[in-house]
Formats: sequence, structure tokens, C-alpha cells
Amino acid sequence: MNLYSGHINRLIEELASLPGIGDKSAGRIAFHIVHMPKDRVTRLANAITDAREHVHHCKVCCTLTDDEICPICSNPKRDHHTIMVVENTRDQAAYEKTGKYEGVYHVLHGAISPMLGIGPSDIRLKELMARLASDDIEEVIIATNSSLEGETTAMYISKLVKPTGIRCTRIASGVPVGGDLEYIDEVTLLRALEGRTEL
Repeated sequence: MNLYSGHINRLIEELASLPGIGDKSAGRIAFHIVHMPKDRVTRLANAITDAREHVHHCKVCCTLTDDEICPICSNPKRDHHTIMVVENTRDQAAYEKTGKYEGVYHVLHGAISPMLGIGPSDIRLKELMARLASDDIEEVIIATNSSLEGETTAMYISKLVKPTGIRCTRIASGVPVGGDLEYIDEVTLLRALEGRTEL
């Protein structure tokens, strides 16, 4: 049953189709947009259209950017001998927010998942191997998620990288800050133990 007019229903449906937005949130956002001044609605619509038209993959690391080469890859102060491999641009942004990593990245745009029909050729592994062959890379840090897909992808990448002689490492994962040990699963506890560091 349609409670609202066609235009509002359509706006709610489009917003609800976005990831992380349910029907209630879509309704709240739709009514907020309808009550916004027209110039702000136009700016929002233009920002969406412009982003879709002008954002593409960096020719070096495959992250999303408006330029041919992203600001990280074009920065001469970054350590271009170390590549951190991440699943998506959001993961890259999370590491950048730490302000501690000084190398460059490679964004896969996914992870190997046979259950979902995603194989090695469906993510940006070919581009990674081309970089390793042409650039003077000393270390590849695999920073995929600790999920089954992330672990599968990490193992696959390590098997591709090891024959090149380039150092291949995996980020440690384990107990989150503020987490109680009694509530943490065995695999996470094991990874925390294996990734322990000197104090």
C-alpha cells in the first residue's frame, strides 16, 4: 500500500536500495530532502551526478579518485617500496586515518569468494602483479579482512608474491581494545596470540 505520493514513494524506494539504509531511514532522509531548500537539493543532486561521472580508478593503485593518479600514489614523500593490499577504498581510508602508514596501497575492490562466484580474475590481482613486476617493491603487506573471504584472498596473494622474492607480510588481528577475553571466539584469540609483540 502506497502511503505517499508517487514521487515520495519513488525517492524512498531509491534511498532504501542503498546499502545500510532501511525503510525507516529512507523515509526520514526522503522527507528531509523534500523540506530542504531547492538550491541545497540541486547541490546534492549535482554532487552525486558529478561523483558518478568523474570518479574512476587510479591507474597505479586502483583506488577511487578524480585524477588519473591518486594523491597518495603521486606523493613523492610516500614509501613507494611498500604496498599495502586492501579489499576496498574504505579500508584504505581507515589506515590513512591512523596517520602512521607511510607506504602506498593497492585496492582489490573485493575478495575471493567461490560461494559468490568471485574468483581471482574478478578482483584487481592482475594489476597488483604488474606493479610487482615493474616497480622496485620490497614488501607487500596483506591487509584483507579476517573473514573467510579475506583469509582466502590473503593466502592466494601470498602464493603469488612469494616466488617473486618480495617480502610478504599479513597484518596481525586479535582482541579489540576494550574486549573481554571470555566473549571472544577461539580463532580471534589464536590470531591475537600469534600476532603478539615484544613489550
